[in-house]
Amino acid sequence: MGITKVHGLAILLTAGITGAIWYHHPFSPARDREHAASPAEGSVLCRKTDLDETSLLLPWRQDVLVLTPWLAPIVWEGTFNRDILNAQYLQKNLVTGVVTFAVEKSLRYVQFIEGFMRSANKYFLAGHHVNFYLFTDSPKKISHLQMAPENHLFVIPVQNDRRWQDIPTSRMDIISSYIHSQFQYEVDYLYSVDVDVQLLADIGVEIIDALVATISSWQITSQIENNDHETHPESQAAIPEGHGDFHYSASFYGGSVSEVYKLTRACSEGLMEDRENGIEAWWHHERHLNKYLLHHRPTRLLSPEYYWDTELSPSSIQVKRMCPVRKDSSRQAPETKNVKPLLFTAPLN
Repeated sequence: MGITKVHGLAILLTAGITGAIWYHHPFSPARDREHAASPAEGSVLCRKTDLDETSLLLPWRQDVLVLTPWLAPIVWEGTFNRDILNAQYLQKNLVTGVVTFAVEKSLRYVQFIEGFMRSANKYFLAGHHVNFYLFTDSPKKISHLQMAPENHLFVIPVQNDRRWQDIPTSRMDIISSYIHSQFQYEVDYLYSVDVDVQLLADIGVEIIDALVATISSWQITSQIENNDHETHPESQAAIPEGHGDFHYSASFYGGSVSEVYKLTRACSEGLMEDRENGIEAWWHHERHLNKYLLHHRPTRLLSPEYYWDTELSPSSIQVKRMCPVRKDSSRQAPETKNVKPLLFTAPLN
């Protein structure tokens, strides 16, 4: 039987999408050649970290969205082969950093350090070299934590801000400053993770890419009818209604050290400008993060598996890799107006 026009179109479409995934994967040689040909930035932050080889995603899941409109992959359980990725990652002798903040005053985040570190030491890039950078205003209260041989914990003292709302503002500035002065010389990739979380399953090298964002777990529910992005027209975080792509969580994001530097520096500048103008965006750095990622789209998206809000029904998620630890505070779930449940392409049984 001959190939019909419809079959031919389907073949071309599949080939095009596969090629896009190949190119956007961090192991792609095409991306290496492009970076090698690109002029170097006028900064020591342009150290090359992309991996050379390629490993395509596994056959696509039919129940979820696995590719963005700009052809960046969305990582779900069942869309990658971690054994292949681990082997390729190890060949590069890369170091990944994790930045987290624990403040004793206000919301008393110090209480979450031991639980976070024990679970991250077990599940975050297990078997690979990871530097954990813990910023805290109470370094003397940190008990000794037994780390895996390949992991290292660095406790960095910081001055506590008077209001807990200022902590996210300061966090972006601190991260960008430390990248410039220290982290760029010590790690190839850097991820920011909230300390009040527990890792429940492996988070491996499938997260590695130039610019990585985690889709909010509230994106897949329509039970909240509020506002997902900052709409105050004078805020630097303002996104006109209907112009956002996904809503990204500020609880887990990262990428290459150079991309995270650009992201945190831009967000910090926006936060400072808003503060000078008497404007404080709701959910602060998350709003500015979403504004930045609208204009600098992520090269890889992590599905809500990678930060799942336990208030939501677990039936739609195969694996919950990281979840927040509930605490007594006035902090509530982010508003999500006009966020449609776009991630699922068919009803789940």
